Amino acid sequence: MTKFPRDVPIAKVLKSLEALGFEVIREGNHISMSRINLDGSRTPLTLPNHKEIKSSTLLLILRQAGITRDEFLEIFDEL
Repeated sequence: MTKFPRDVPIAKVLKSLEALGFEVIREGNHISMSRINLDGSRTPLTLPNHKEIKSSTLLLILRQAGITRDEFLEIFDEL
């Protein structure tokens, strides 16, 4: 298994989250994203609009989105 990334460019994080079904709603100091789940509910997601996202922040974002590390890394490594 790949090690969890330390400082990841925001563009790669956004591409990975979009591949997992999230879409950007709004950008400013923070980026708001949302995903419509199979049951019709929405999963909101907010992340800082920094050049790079630290691993600890990324883990909190994934937890907020209900995405496992392995699920994220599978998509992340393909990009």
